[in-house]
Amino acid sequence: MKRIVLIQVLLLAGISILSAQTKSIQKSAPLTETKPESVGISPERLARIDVMCQEEVEKGHIPGVVSLVARNGKIVHWKAYGMADNTSDKKMERDAIFRIASQSKAVTATAVMMLWEEGKFRLDDPVSKFIPEFKNPQILKDFKYSDTTYTTIPAEKEITIRHLLTHTSGIGYGEIDNDERMKMIYQKAGVTDLFTTEDITIGESVKKLAMLPLHHEPGEKYTYSEGMDVLGYFIELVSGIPFDEFLRTRIFDPLGMDDTWFYLPDDKAERLVTVQQKVDEKWEKYPVTFYDTDYPIKGARSFFSGGAGLCSTAKDYAIFLQMYLNGGEYNGVRLLSRTTVHAIMSNQFYKVWNDDADNYYGLAFLVITEKGSGLGAEGYAGRFGWGGYFNTQYFADPTDQILGVIMKQTQGWYGDESGWKFQQLVFQSIDD
Repeated sequence: MKRIVLIQVLLLAGISILSAQTKSIQKSAPLTETKPESVGISPERLARIDVMCQEEVEKGHIPGVVSLVARNGKIVHWKAYGMADNTSDKKMERDAIFRIASQSKAVTATAVMMLWEEGKFRLDDPVSKFIPEFKNPQILKDFKYSDTTYTTIPAEKEITIRHLLTHTSGIGYGEIDNDERMKMIYQKAGVTDLFTTEDITIGESVKKLAMLPLHHEPGEKYTYSEGMDVLGYFIELVSGIPFDEFLRTRIFDPLGMDDTWFYLPDDKAERLVTVQQKVDEKWEKYPVTFYDTDYPIKGARSFFSGGAGLCSTAKDYAIFLQMYLNGGEYNGVRLLSRTTVHAIMSNQFYKVWNDDADNYYGLAFLVITEKGSGLGAEGYAGRFGWGGYFNTQYFADPTDQILGVIMKQTQGWYGDESGWKFQQLVFQSIDD
């Protein structure tokens, strides 16, 4: 009996080793701070970011912000401005934690591609192979606003993993969908959009989503969607462990992203920045609407949204981006091979994004083309980036080995132009 138990333990240990994060022959240095001029950045030009961020706060466009710039694996700018919570006079700190919303998508896509590297599936496999509820998808045809009933027609294609990664599946996005009909259909079906404090799992929500009609034929158009939530559940099924545990053990812990979570541990909750809006020219906490902005620190903490659920810091997300700039490796840990990174950054659908496009969506990011770069998109072709629902943005340029992260927490627009200005000011600071 003891021998059987020992064999079982050894087998489980072997499985754990096979699934563990791999060491790399390459070993880059972890992100540390250095003088700008040591990596070809002009201190005088970099200081323009200080002026801009401070002005945006003083003009009342944003309550507070954290910005970070790194080049060649070295941080040259990392500062906090303004307030994390105006009502309580809580100042913004460099290690403040932000709801990064759609910046979660790139993390989820990375997890998918890690499993792909292990030979668990092909990108053009139908998702119904793993989640049977997606078999025989239907496309919305007619809709009655009076009672929200609708008719459908059968799709000619199955939804694939590649479709989900590139937002070409035809799945919608419920509450933030551009089509009012889809909002009503998703709401009636009880699909959970974005965030929740309720006791719901992604598996439960995704199975409801699978029963709903698509915007269009899979692979025909780009439609921003809840596909990354589907992939979060897919990761659970393929890996055999909960989605949040997969990210923690396979990505966050190996990279040292200790402040990146779906739901914050109690000892980190105080660092969460308040989501604010302006009322009578004063910054106030954003109220509960179809979601509660306090979801990362209260409620059931059971819904792990692959498309929108993570919280993080500017430094942690910079580590994630630096891993990509390093070709899939960071501090001696390899998450992805450089060949996989190349695939992630490549155009997947020329039918959707042709040669005349300024940019395209790869398998995890929006990527700038040669044409887009020449038109003033800031950076060279191959620069990638995205943003989040609560006003966060990031970008990274493999050619210049530079990255930028700018974090805010607001709902509503009050003249904030820090996003595009930050990117422009980062690239103009290069002096080599």
